[in-house]
Amino acid sequence: MSTPLRHDYSREDVLALFDLPFSELMFRAASVHRERFDPSQVQVSTLLSIKTGGCPEDCGYCPQSARHDTGLKAQKLMDIDAVLARAQEARAAGATRFCMGAAWRSPKDRDVEKVAEMVRGVRALGLETCATLGMLSATQADTLKEAGLDYYNHNLDTAPEFYDSVIGTRTYQDRLDTLANVRAAGMKTCCGGIVGMGESREQRAGLLQTLANLPEHPESVPINLLVQVQGTPLAGTRALDPFEFVRTIAVARLLMPASWVRLSAGREQMSDELQALCFLAGANSIFYGEKLLTTANPQMDRDRALFARLGICALEKEERSGTVHAPVCASVEAA
Repeated sequence: MSTPLRHDYSREDVLALFDLPFSELMFRAASVHRERFDPSQVQVSTLLSIKTGGCPEDCGYCPQSARHDTGLKAQKLMDIDAVLARAQEARAAGATRFCMGAAWRSPKDRDVEKVAEMVRGVRALGLETCATLGMLSATQADTLKEAGLDYYNHNLDTAPEFYDSVIGTRTYQDRLDTLANVRAAGMKTCCGGIVGMGESREQRAGLLQTLANLPEHPESVPINLLVQVQGTPLAGTRALDPFEFVRTIAVARLLMPASWVRLSAGREQMSDELQALCFLAGANSIFYGEKLLTTANPQMDRDRALFARLGICALEKEERSGTVHAPVCASVEAA
């Protein structure tokens, strides 16, 4: 019998999981992972920045903020043909989901119409679609749903009580409201956060508690490790202990057993051994490609070699259900 889904976790419940001996936590997380997923399969997504930089927000981690001097040059929204060409490349490289990110606080309706056209084109290629465009109104969410958008990414970033230390131009409730609009439109949510921003363990627990207590668990839960970019306020933050990062992955798996837990930003700085521990702890999705919006990501050849060493397959088609996924994998060859 699969572990039931809960939405009533207390902070103490989550901290108790973090406090488990490492071997016990890993065992529990791996066991829950196997109830609903094949542990040898990893879902692969590709992320493209379709509109880069110039964002009016002040997020302390983000090189795309117009308020931070990071040397990033702002770029306008890409043409649809250029986006579709990149989507075709992603599909040829083995991605099953194509994610499009735009550095907006909230898009204008005319921008949403342009993105909707991109969504229709990417879906026609046989790829799942995801977008992250900032805050959405209910009407904008409906427009994207009608275009066939599968997932909308909107992270909570951190615990409610630490949020103001990182962001001052958008409230926590703003983020929750966008997630509610996305769910009401009938789209799946991709929602996680960033760790290593100087938060405490209790605040990491608070992020996961908030995610797990949403009305529905996010179908995808990206766990990002802070990428420190010179010129952002969080550059120079003390690095998070790698085992604490693995604990965060494991607790996310235990709290949200049926969700895809994604290793997102920060993989470029992770050793193969650290990533292997994360997969053992229940991570089963990655971003694949040279770049995550504006920061580096491991080269595809490195990911293929790591998958081969670990006996992991790239999932060809994602389906979310209460049973273990059928073992249909793309082939991988050892480097």
